[in-house]
Amino acid sequence: MELVPWDEHNRSLVECIRPAGWQNPVPSGRYNLVAIGGGTAGLVAAIGAASLGGRAALVERHLLGGDCLNYGCVPSKALLRCARACHDARQAHLYGCYPLQAEADFSRIMERMRRLRAGIARHDAA
Repeated sequence: MELVPWDEHNRSLVECIRPAGWQNPVPSGRYNLVAIGGGTAGLVAAIGAASLGGRAALVERHLLGGDCLNYGCVPSKALLRCARACHDARQAHLYGCYPLQAEADFSRIMERMRRLRAGIARHDAA
């Protein structure tokens, strides 16, 4: 999977969730838990099992964080927040303020989304 544009935010994201030089651990013995998918549920389950003294393995095909971090929850909420800010600025007259001619700059909105996603990725790091 390719992340575009290859800017500082996407580089930071990849450094957290697929670091250069990462060596997959060599499987050994039996595990108490094998989480398939490095999304929120898989990460929490594996960390929880390990924190209780269990042996946990996490298997992820693409990027840690799963759909929520990379495609769904985080990106969509970032985009919705920007849309809400533009809407609120345009409706300022309803609150006794001067209305603003808020225009969306999609490239800046997407840059903000990538920045926020990269910051959150530290919590889903390898």
